Parts: sequence; C-alpha cells; structure tokens
Amino acid sequence: MFTGIVEEVGRIKAIRRGNGGAVLEIEAVKVLEGTRVGDSIATNGVCLTVTGMGAGSFDADVMPETLRRSNLGDLRPGDRVNLERALRLDSRLGGHLVAGHVDGTGLVSDRRQEDNAVWFTVAAAPEILRYVIEKGSIAVDGVSLTVAYVDEAVFKVSVIPHTQEETTLLGKRVGAVVNLENDLIAKYVEKFTGGGERKQGLSLEFLQANGF
Repeated sequence: MFTGIVEEVGRIKAIRRGNGGAVLEIEAVKVLEGTRVGDSIATNGVCLTVTGMGAGSFDADVMPETLRRSNLGDLRPGDRVNLERALRLDSRLGGHLVAGHVDGTGLVSDRRQEDNAVWFTVAAAPEILRYVIEKGSIAVDGVSLTVAYVDEAVFKVSVIPHTQEETTLLGKRVGAVVNLENDLIAKYVEKFTGGGERKQGLSLEFLQANGF
C-alpha cells in the first residue's frame, strides 16, 4: 500500500525489453534508503517489485499486462518518474490509500494557470470516471490529488506549488498520458452493494441488514 505522497522524482537509466515485458533501471537516492530486493516501490503510481539494486539505482520487472494498462510502456531513458516506497504502519497517512494497481490511463486534455496553481483536465474512460466524485481522491501518476470537478467525460484537479516542485506533474502537457487509480473505497462499496446492479441504492434497511 502507498499514500500517493511522492518521495522522490527518479530518472529512467535504462530499459531492457524482452518478450512483451521489460526491466526498468531507475536512478534514485531517497527511496533506496532501507530498501531491499523484494520491496515495493510505486513508479508513476504502479507498484513494482525491486529485483536488483546498484549504486544509485534499482531494477524492477514490468510484465506485459502492466505495460498495456499504464504509461510505463511509453517511458524512455532519461524520463522522470514519481517514486514512493510502500507505506509503513507507523507513518502518517498524508494522502489516501493507494494500492499501486493502476485502473487505466487518462489523457491531459487541458491545462491552465490560476495564480500559483495549475489546473489539469484529464479525459478518461467511463469505467474510470464512474468511481470519480467531486472532492474525492484519485491518484494521477501516483500523486494523491483531490477532484475539483467531474462529468461524463473528464475530471479536473488543481496542483499546488509544492506538488509541482516534488513530482513530474508540472511537466505534463496537453496530450500526455497519465496513470489513474481510483479510490479503493468506491470500488469496494460498489462490489458490496451488488456490483452496481442494485437499482434501489443504499437504504437504512439495507445497512442495518448488513451489520451497519
């Protein structure tokens, strides 16, 4: 589990491609502290397992399914990526619970400056937008953000100066592909209430019957 609070921006040192998958070699400093082979590091929001460590870098295997469902397949040597080590139970939860299991990708369709903040409009598929709510949370390239607006085609987020400085988001231009992970709570609630097929919705009687 992660929090969506990026610890460091790393850089892709090398990419070794195989039969559909790839091995990423990522330059980093902070996230290597205390890290061992087998640990998890979220890379642009994707939970990757550390398979090797060198002087100032780590290796991670990326399977074909991950390349298809995320923007990791578009990376090139020199690209910058958001990095976060797995959550420790004795740490503050500054963002929201993020699994590192990307639901899909979105497309930056607009960006504009408003005083010291930058607004991003992200177009996404209906199967992602169904879980997005105004003032709810969403992870964009592994960054925990608050949704300021959502409709049937797009959602909008406002990125503050600190987040601009500590992540790769400021470098995202119109047309950029970003990884998206919906809030876990929304998906579990839908599953618990019948996979979205319950027409009557939640009621006091339903909650009481299920132990609430």
